[in-house]
Amino acid sequence: MTIRIEADGRDVRMWVKAVPGASREAVAGAVGARLKIRVQAPPEAGKANQAICRLLARTLGVKTHAVTVASGHTTTEKIVRIRDLTPSALRKRLGLE
Repeated sequence: MTIRIEADGRDVRMWVKAVPGASREAVAGAVGARLKIRVQAPPEAGKANQAICRLLARTLGVKTHAVTVASGHTTTEKIVRIRDLTPSALRKRLGLE
């Protein structure tokens, strides 16, 4: 199954599955239609969300402020918004094409 990625104006939205409190940080592949993201930060006070944004920004080669959690702030299933990136560019940077 492919990861759900949609264009949203000049931005792109991607569905992710967060795994906070992991032993190491990694983009761990697909889980259904979501990209699995492991972060060491605990799921408290937005720490895991911030870690997800930092890890994705580093992985995609964009600035940290370009990646935000659009929905799912308190759950493990989230939608992440990446500014000024197309779906095809996102797939290419993640190695999905």
